[in-house]
Amino acid sequence: MSALIALLTPQNVATAGFVLVVGFTVLGALIAVGARNIFHNVLGLCLSLFGVAGIFLFLNSPFVALMEILIYVGAICIAICFAIMLSEPLYLPRPPRNKIKVIGALVGAGAVFAFFGLLLKKTQWTPAAERSTDWSVTTIGHYLLTNYSLIFELVSLLLLVAMLGAIVTARGGRSKL
Repeated sequence: MSALIALLTPQNVATAGFVLVVGFTVLGALIAVGARNIFHNVLGLCLSLFGVAGIFLFLNSPFVALMEILIYVGAICIAICFAIMLSEPLYLPRPPRNKIKVIGALVGAGAVFAFFGLLLKKTQWTPAAERSTDWSVTTIGHYLLTNYSLIFELVSLLLLVAMLGAIVTARGGRSKL
């Protein structure tokens, strides 16, 4: 019993929680790219994005975690669900996967993974500066319109592209009978 209590230190519990959140993120990403049913792909994407929000919580960024859930899970996944509802029915036979495209996707993903691994290895990491403790709405609004205005505009652009993608997918999805 004392060995179990010795393992339940705050550091070990935090590490286990982090590993669990990363596991949800990776599992959701694998479901998002590997499932054959498009609705299951969206559910995997939602799970992965919830995991990313959990990672932001571990990075002590609750505002970014909440925005992750509101914008990506709430808006983009719902837009994708609308596109699914307006596209071809799921009971129709699916065409077989093109093996060349699958191999190309695996090679591309491996190259990106290798690049990021090399980037992580070569980067000189320094500790982050001490953060402010004032996270009122006024302070966040000030930061979004001054220091982080580019990020604010990029999120707006991302939402616009997601909505346009959902509309294009929905319009071109149904074949003429």
